[in-house]
Parts: sequence; C-alpha cells; structure tokens
Amino acid sequence: MIHAVGPVWGGGESGEDKLLAGCYRSALHLAADNGLSSIAFPAISTGIYGFPPGRAALIALRTVRETLPDVPGIGRVVFCCFGEESRALHEAALAATGDT
Repeated sequence: MIHAVGPVWGGGESGEDKLLAGCYRSALHLAADNGLSSIAFPAISTGIYGFPPGRAALIALRTVRETLPDVPGIGRVVFCCFGEESRALHEAALAATGDT
C-alpha cells in the first residue's frame, strides 16, 4: 500500500495545486519503483481537507496522464470514486484531458 497525504485546501493561494499533483506523481513513481503494475487512487484531499472536487479531479487526471510515460511499468490506474458526483467530475476531467 502506498499512502498519499494531500494538501489541506487554504483557498488556492498556498500552492495546493502543485502539492496535490506531487502526491499523484510521487505515488506513481513509488508504485513503479516497487514493481507494481497498477495503482488505485481515491479523490485525494477532497474530503475533510476541503480541496474543491472538480479542481482536484482535473489535477489528478492531468498529472497521471503526464506522469505515465515516466513510469512505463504502470499499466493500469484506477480512480476510486465514492459517489456519483465524484464519478461525474472524474469523467469530465478525463474528457477535458483528451481521453474518453
């Protein structure tokens, strides 16, 4: 198991986007370094940490898409969406990043 602790939302002026992207990027690299071929992510920081879910979904999808070429051993990434709203936001982010 790889544990990723995301940033607490403070209004977006404290580098939260960059910190959240770093969580996804680091987890992907750790997974690859440990010989894993797949990884699953929840919507990091969107619960009690208050990160806006739509913004977080877009950061997650964009970061994973950008990082995958650097971790060729990772063949499957799953986004675990705990509810319809999260699923819809992740699907919209997927479409916005160019994947369908």
